[in-house]
Amino acid sequence: MNSRPNIILFFSDQQRWDTCGCYGQKLDITPNLDQMASEGVLFENAYTNQPVCGPARAIIQTGVYAAALNCFRNGIALPEGQKTIANYLNEAGYETAYVGKWHLATNRNPANIDIGPRFNYETRPVPENKRGGYKDFWIASDVLEFTSHGYDGHMFDGDMNKREFKGYRVDATTDFALEYLENRKTDKPFFLMVSYIEPHHQNDRNRYEGPKGSKKRFRDYEVPGDLVGTRGDWRKNYPDYLGCCRSLDDNLGRIRAELEEQGILDNTVIIYTSDHGSHFRTRNSEYKRACHDGCTRVPLVITGPGFKRGERRSEFAATIDLAPTILSAAGIEKPGYMAGLDLEGQIDRESVYIQISESRVGRAIVTKEWKYSVEAPELDGTKDPASNKYTEKYLYNLKDDPHERNNLVDDPAYRKIRDELREILQKDMKEAGEETAKIYPYK
Repeated sequence: MNSRPNIILFFSDQQRWDTCGCYGQKLDITPNLDQMASEGVLFENAYTNQPVCGPARAIIQTGVYAAALNCFRNGIALPEGQKTIANYLNEAGYETAYVGKWHLATNRNPANIDIGPRFNYETRPVPENKRGGYKDFWIASDVLEFTSHGYDGHMFDGDMNKREFKGYRVDATTDFALEYLENRKTDKPFFLMVSYIEPHHQNDRNRYEGPKGSKKRFRDYEVPGDLVGTRGDWRKNYPDYLGCCRSLDDNLGRIRAELEEQGILDNTVIIYTSDHGSHFRTRNSEYKRACHDGCTRVPLVITGPGFKRGERRSEFAATIDLAPTILSAAGIEKPGYMAGLDLEGQIDRESVYIQISESRVGRAIVTKEWKYSVEAPELDGTKDPASNKYTEKYLYNLKDDPHERNNLVDDPAYRKIRDELREILQKDMKEAGEETAKIYPYK
């Protein structure tokens, strides 16, 4: 057996951290992930650096903040000259495989921003030069929710052939991942990213699509604290949302069972996380693109070599850390330009920096006690990646108000706190390669 570990990134879409038993969910949603957490490392305070699908994926593939890549919103492709984790792993002798939702191949409107030539692979096969360096196995769609529904659909393989599937989409995505695992003919270590669309809502049907029976099976849920008493659409969607999450967990079990059958489970690093969560239209008119924990806090559990600890870590972890952690697991030194940390080692940060796009041009930080967010109301989040001036928008005391229901941004009693948080946010902006912007008090 190769001494270098295999690595699997099991990646869900729009999954809140509190859907998981190991994070406090009372229903039986994630028994396999809970077992994995008991064996490995659970990060209690994990956050996305960008609560939008494409930008979060760009961060994972490159270890660079989305605005610095100019991949600040959906519909902007990875720059072809940007080196990815797949490129580094290929050079180190790993096989690289990708299954599921890609969301990094298309450049589309609006036409008045500088993203280069326009090309659209949202419903067409992604050509090899748009796959981020994944070369040994590929079955994916650029925007999986555009080529499938909760049940039935298609993806495209590495030869650009349509691969139709029947049945529930989580199961089918896992079937393709198992196709790779079961048919490998090499002793080389591998990196496999399985990128699910669930529990993301189905765009063209405007609802969450759990497996049949989810509404009844998960109807007795406890309402998350940030949703209690709000309008939104969680009442009709939350049981199906939990059904999606249970299906993901069942399929995590399938993949772990295959690794165990092959005798390679103990030598495989498995990372479970998501791109962002969902606030169920309680913070704006859709499900994400806000600073609140409902859409920025995510599950993150890692097990395997270097992470066999049965440990819960309270330090801040973030999406920006995934690339350095994956490379480190493969024995590759982190490139100097990557902004994140290797999560196997010491995590020394006082805040997580969050860039927000599409709904607004926004920035935020979360500390142990505070959430502080600013925005540039005169700019368009679909066209402008950043601003040189912002206005304060939100301030939450997370110790007294963990569900972020009481915005203190205009309370004069917290002026000193806002001054301190403003300095931290400006420092984080600078470290992310952005202009140190002027931040004005709430008006």
